[in-house]
Amino acid sequence: MCTQWSTPVFYSPMASVSASVSDEQTESAASQKREERLRKFRELHILNEARNLNHKEVVEEDKRLKLPTNWEAKKARLEWELMTDEKKKECAAKGEDYDRVKLLEISAEDAERWERKKKRKNPDPGFSGYAEAQLRQYQRLTKQIKPDMDSYERQREQCGEDFHPTSNSLIHGTHVPSKEGIDRMVEDVEKQIEKRAKYSRRRAYNDDADIDYINERNAKFNKKAERFYGKYTAEIKQNLERGTAV
Repeated sequence: MCTQWSTPVFYSPMASVSASVSDEQTESAASQKREERLRKFRELHILNEARNLNHKEVVEEDKRLKLPTNWEAKKARLEWELMTDEKKKECAAKGEDYDRVKLLEISAEDAERWERKKKRKNPDPGFSGYAEAQLRQYQRLTKQIKPDMDSYERQREQCGEDFHPTSNSLIHGTHVPSKEGIDRMVEDVEKQIEKRAKYSRRRAYNDDADIDYINERNAKFNKKAERFYGKYTAEIKQNLERGTAV
């Protein structure tokens, strides 16, 4: 009977450590590759999205270029008209006045801006009637009024309850204007007279003037020529009238 001897196996701790280190390095390398692929994928996704956005902007810009130049203004105008019509229908259905509702929705800033725009325009379109001229003068005079609060309070104390008259109050003829008020009225009337004197009136026909025209149009032309060139041709004209022209 033979006896077999087995080779002894020795356990090495250094081998186990080296194996674990190699596994960690493999996992780290795999993780880095995965992160690298994800980063490239995100970059490609961003580039693709930017390309799509650029294409959309190019298409929209091409559409805008093909539209008329005032398309945006027309579009805004049409939208405003549609909104206004809808608002009018709503007010009519509720029994409200559209103008009053519109004024209630206007802010103070918009009202001031519109008022400044109105002031920049010419407020005097010319004479169209005596009623309009009287209204413009009334508005001009009311804008010049500078209330005197001290005089107001004194007059209020003097009149007492009659300061706000009713149907039973008898205050006719009791008010006596102050000297300052009379002076202001006189000054304003003098300014009006002075302004009227500067108005351009139609020139009266002069019977003694020389007739050097054949019709009304030719007369206007001669007056313009005389106004611009009269001082240069005065001597020539005198020689022609005397018959001594060379």
